[in-house]
Amino acid sequence: MFKIALAQTNVHPGNPRQNTAVMKECIAKAKAAGCDLIVFPELAIPGYLIGDIWDQPDYIDDCVRFGEEIKALSDGMAIIFGNVAKETDRVNLDGRTRKYNTMFIAYNGRWISPARSPYPFYIKTLLPNYREFSDIRYFTSLIEVAQERHAFPEDFLSPVQIPFDDGRKFRMGPLICEDSWDENYPFKPMSYLGKMYDIDMFINISNSPFTLGKTQRRHRLFGQAIDKVHCPAIYVNCTGIQNNGKNIYTFDGASSTYQKDGSQHVECTPFTEEMVIVDFDEKAQRFVSPSHLQPEKSPIEDIYASLHYGLKSFMDAIGVHKVVLGVSGGIDSAVNAALYATVLPPENILLVNMPSCYNSDMTKSLAKELADNIGCLYTVVPVQDSLELTRHQFEGAGLSQKGQDKGHLELTSFIEENIQARDRSSRILAAAAAAFGGVFTCNANKAELSVGYATLYGDSAGYLAATADLWKHQVYDLARYLNDQVFQREVVPQGSIDIVPSAELSDKQDITKGQGDPIIYPYHDYLFAAFVERWQRATPETILEWYIDGTLEKNIGCSVDVHQLFPTAKAFIDDLERWWRLIAGFAVAKRIQSPPILSISRRPFGSDLREAQLAPYYTTRYLEMKERLLARD
Repeated sequence: MFKIALAQTNVHPGNPRQNTAVMKECIAKAKAAGCDLIVFPELAIPGYLIGDIWDQPDYIDDCVRFGEEIKALSDGMAIIFGNVAKETDRVNLDGRTRKYNTMFIAYNGRWISPARSPYPFYIKTLLPNYREFSDIRYFTSLIEVAQERHAFPEDFLSPVQIPFDDGRKFRMGPLICEDSWDENYPFKPMSYLGKMYDIDMFINISNSPFTLGKTQRRHRLFGQAIDKVHCPAIYVNCTGIQNNGKNIYTFDGASSTYQKDGSQHVECTPFTEEMVIVDFDEKAQRFVSPSHLQPEKSPIEDIYASLHYGLKSFMDAIGVHKVVLGVSGGIDSAVNAALYATVLPPENILLVNMPSCYNSDMTKSLAKELADNIGCLYTVVPVQDSLELTRHQFEGAGLSQKGQDKGHLELTSFIEENIQARDRSSRILAAAAAAFGGVFTCNANKAELSVGYATLYGDSAGYLAATADLWKHQVYDLARYLNDQVFQREVVPQGSIDIVPSAELSDKQDITKGQGDPIIYPYHDYLFAAFVERWQRATPETILEWYIDGTLEKNIGCSVDVHQLFPTAKAFIDDLERWWRLIAGFAVAKRIQSPPILSISRRPFGSDLREAQLAPYYTTRYLEMKERLLARD
């Protein structure tokens, strides 16, 4: 019988000293509990998303030294952990020191390597180079190692056998994260090991961020892979947050054990640093300790759990504990305020309402109601005077050219809308945050971010965009969840949920007359998602083809009839091209300059969805279909 500890640690990126200290505490507890083996996550010492810190030799050396300290603690207990390894006499393709993402196995003060490996560690075989991952930029894979030595990956891929002092032998199949998610790779490490060797257990160490729906998919696919090789497995992932500058990712852990039929046996608490100990009968090849699984959550429960955890962790990480939010009475600012109220005491939250002559009494009263519901600080700073001042300044600022009067610049209604939005954030909220001793937020949602429906340096500004990876319908779902489940009372005012979303920046956006945003969220949420989040991203060609085939609603997942929204093909095409010009055009420039995003979807804006500033493009086939369709209209 083996007693095994799953150490689901909070990996602090860029802080190997802190990570090593946490690991040492876990090792001491596991030894005290009589464990034979303890397993830590991938890159448990250095962290994963640390950018080009990977190019600092001194940092790498420090991580290696900390790994040696962990090895020294392996007397009487095997320790499996992820770390970076270097090979000083070799270089990567960029000329920098050769580095490997590795699994180290230590026992009785020495390294135990795979039997056929030329190194005292297991090298990650499959390096992801998609979404937020850039492993190929920093690491060399086992496949490349084999190619350099004129060998096959199979020549170096083999189990690790740990010879325990009492004569027992434990034969494990080493895997690092992507090595188990091999569906699209020609070489499949897990399948190969399972078919070629008699293995007691697979051990997969991971550093895998949370994505909505990913945990359930991971359990399903990993379970299916295990069932094929008919071998039990352990999966150890980390918790915490890591970022790449533009995206802040939460790590839910969800570390698990699996029986050899692929069924889950134990799952650690998500978003919680903990160590779980299980008993494994090597003769029967099954886990025999009591099974414990986490209850399945709905999508909105997962969204809230990730946002709450990420928000609290990020504020702790940067040392900020006071926040200023501009509140309009609308749904986005109300949800953001309520979300911050789950991680900060009321006295550390300041809500600022900044009305002009265009703001209705209804929305102003809803902003005050929100503050009262939270019990936080509240103030009103009107922007009308500054708008009038700007108008006056431009009227008096004449243009001249070589002494000739050239009139003055005219401020249109649209320009004045942006003046108000920019004044609210870059002047009032920035000043309020400085005076309050905190930061101010960006309250954007993903639909607005998609088409740049925000003012550059205005309401697109802030230290963090907590809800910018949520579509508008998800914002509404979160509002109801916060009220019903988190606070169990009305914090987000029902009026903010019921009113038509509107910027209230001109007399053409009168909310009392139902004059709302130009975005029709029940349709455009799903249209924009097709452009952004689909793995095979849609373009106007795809959308127009689905429109012609009568399958658009089904393919994008919306519940509204587009023919009722747009009675003619021309109206549909005009709307489609209006938003495509923004999504693929100027909105890119705004997104590049937007704040970091708490990321929960499979394609958040930022460094996941990598964008270039280009002119919007329409494919030849789209133009042909458009011409035929308009000719029949």
